[in-house]
Amino acid sequence: MLAPILSSFGASLVAALPSSNNLNARAGASAFATNSDGSLQLSSIAAPVQGSGTPGSSSTWALSIDDTSSGYKQTINGFGAAVTDATVASFNTLSTASLDALLNELMTSAGADFSLMRHTIGASDLSADPVYTYDDNGGTADPNLTGFNLGDRGNAMAQMLAHMKTLQSGLTIFGSPWSPPAWMKLNNAIDGDTTNNNLNDGYLTNNGPQDSSAFAEYFVKYIQAYEAQGAPIDAITIQNEPLNSQAGYPTMYMFDYEQADLIQDYVGPALANAGLDTKIWAYDHNTDVPSFPQAVINGAGQYVNTVAWHCYATNVNWTVLTEFKQSNPGVTQYMTECWTPSTGAWNQVAGFTMGPLQNWAAGVAAWTLGTNAQDGPHLTEGGCATCTGLVTINDGEYTFQQAYYVMAQFSKFIPKGAIILSGSGSYDFSDGGIQSVASLNPDGTRTVVIENTFGNDVYVTVSTSSGQKWSGDVPTNSVTTWVLPA
Repeated sequence: MLAPILSSFGASLVAALPSSNNLNARAGASAFATNSDGSLQLSSIAAPVQGSGTPGSSSTWALSIDDTSSGYKQTINGFGAAVTDATVASFNTLSTASLDALLNELMTSAGADFSLMRHTIGASDLSADPVYTYDDNGGTADPNLTGFNLGDRGNAMAQMLAHMKTLQSGLTIFGSPWSPPAWMKLNNAIDGDTTNNNLNDGYLTNNGPQDSSAFAEYFVKYIQAYEAQGAPIDAITIQNEPLNSQAGYPTMYMFDYEQADLIQDYVGPALANAGLDTKIWAYDHNTDVPSFPQAVINGAGQYVNTVAWHCYATNVNWTVLTEFKQSNPGVTQYMTECWTPSTGAWNQVAGFTMGPLQNWAAGVAAWTLGTNAQDGPHLTEGGCATCTGLVTINDGEYTFQQAYYVMAQFSKFIPKGAIILSGSGSYDFSDGGIQSVASLNPDGTRTVVIENTFGNDVYVTVSTSSGQKWSGDVPTNSVTTWVLPA
């Protein structure tokens, strides 16, 4: 079951509708919806009315939000997705005009207004063959990183992120490696081998920190290289899914105390010595081992005050984020990866966005932003063959998937700087339920995102602690966003 209520801001993706930047905070309320059958795609629908109104449905539901200062929770830093090699390769098959139009839809208030992008540092499972890092050096050790080079794919990714940054000046970019260069690892392999799939830093061999300094400098050089191309890196995680060691695609296992020591003794000081203000986020893995990020914060709190979570725990429970917040009140949290397969439930994105927002996440990033019509390019062996992007590219044209529209129900109307609000009334029964999250936006408007998983319309009434009441129909099997005036 998901928890409290939160909120959002905006306009509509449809060109005929006003952009979020043009909404008058003193105008009336507005509403937009995306539903399960695709007949609504961020579409304008009947706005809620102030007061109790007249129910258009026999089913009713009551929600409440605290829009006074006592209800303020986390500040939002953005929504978006992962820019993978598959994203860059597929996007770059578009004509210049089509790519410009697509990025304008993705990154501005004309569309989803994404402001949080993760990217892969080197190869991931969503890369074409062969696997690579930014300093492969033919497999030969390169402790001084003289062979460091972004290569064609790294340069293309940096340029894509730089293009996005020109459209969204407030864009937050964070990077995650799936594996360091093979020569830094005990098995001397980027992928294909789970034996000794560990950094050569002395934790398994007692031979001392052989490549710990080179590992840290690798991040410095990568950040500097991207910044030189106009893509400043705001944050990094030092290993994607550190508890995941697989042979089929790039991975590397990392112990919790090992990550803490690497950050405290090597990566943190290296960034500081280079004059970089890039932040370091802990963990970047599932909610079922919260002891991992706790150990990292305990051991490297000088450099880490943010935790990144994924959605792949067997029984994902986003209340772990609330529990973590209670133990670490000064820590910021993000949901940094959850996939969007074409076979997924219509509301899958709502689940991995709503739940984290209700439980103190400052942002959400889907996996992945774009793919081709074959859910790639991806590695031949072990690559994800069912990871559909929010956008798919086919024969020079782009198509927004349903997952995109659902994500935009949040991103377009809950802007960077919005404050999530406490609330109540969200609940799921065996045959469906109502989940909601609300925000107070920088312009004074309030957003309420409501997910209805019942097989019928529901007449919802939202009561605010400031003394207002708003009511309206929420379509069956939909994610509906209300924007309430200041």
